[in-house]
Amino acid sequence: MLVMGLAGKPDNPQQAETGGITLIVLALLPLLAARGLLKLRRWSRGPAIITQIMALPVAWQLLQADSAAIPAGIVLAIVAVAALVLLINPATTEALGIRGPGNVPDQR
Repeated sequence: MLVMGLAGKPDNPQQAETGGITLIVLALLPLLAARGLLKLRRWSRGPAIITQIMALPVAWQLLQADSAAIPAGIVLAIVAVAALVLLINPATTEALGIRGPGNVPDQR
């Protein structure tokens, strides 16, 4: 979209450029979340969970196709569910330093 907006002749160049930039930013968010998880940053779990939840409808659509996309849908669904399980695992929560409700640090 961005290339078409800059180099081509789209119907609405501003819309094509804005859409292209938006897609680039949305593609970078999961990469930033993965980097944050590798560095054990608390904030990274939320975007990582959202990314996996967003992958589930995509996997469902791939599974509904009557084509070679079905194996890709199976793999995507397995990876997304496995990642969600690992992200909500208590060991992950502890490693990221996330405390549950009511677990405030002692302030003596």
